[in-house]
Parts: sequence; C-alpha cells; structure tokens
Amino acid sequence: MAKVDRLETLVQRVVADIIKNDVKDKIGFLTVTGVKITNELSYMYVYYSFFGSETELEKTTQALERAKGFIKNQIALRVKMRKVPELVFKYDDSEIKGRAIDELIKKA
Repeated sequence: MAKVDRLETLVQRVVADIIKNDVKDKIGFLTVTGVKITNELSYMYVYYSFFGSETELEKTTQALERAKGFIKNQIALRVKMRKVPELVFKYDDSEIKGRAIDELIKKA
C-alpha cells in the first residue's frame, strides 16, 4: 500500500506540473487536490478544484478532456510505471460543500 501512496503523490506533482507548464489550452486557476490509483492500476482519478465562474469551470473541464492523451503520455515519460492507467478527471467540490456547512454552523 505504501508504494501506491507514494506513486499517487508523485503523479499528483507531475500532473500539476504538466497542466501548469505544458498544456497549451487555456486552463483557469486550477489546483490538483489529489490522485487515486485503483488497485489493479487500470484507472487513475485526478481530483481538481477550480476558482472561477461556472462557465470558466466548464471550459477548463473541456480543456482537460482534450489534453488527457497528452497528459497521459507525459506521465509515462516522467514516472516509471509499467502501465499508465486510464486518466479520469473529477471535479473536487469539497471546498464549496465545506463553505456551505460553515455558513450553516454560523447561522445556528
């Protein structure tokens, strides 16, 4: 299990660097919040948060989907893995939910 945790941390750093420096599409203010790799190494879930409007979020999501193949190739070049899992980007809305809970607590 420790190897998978280390791999997830490394992939998180690499993906953040690729998105920041190498992706040509316009991607807004995005933070890679985590990476989860399934046990059989078939899927790699990349969680991200975004600061901006709903329209900008939609454009960023589309840009990530277009760049998915490029990002996967870059991961293969930078991280030593026998097989690079299929990339799945997931929006992490935990901050928004946390703010809503904070507001409820303040009102109580």
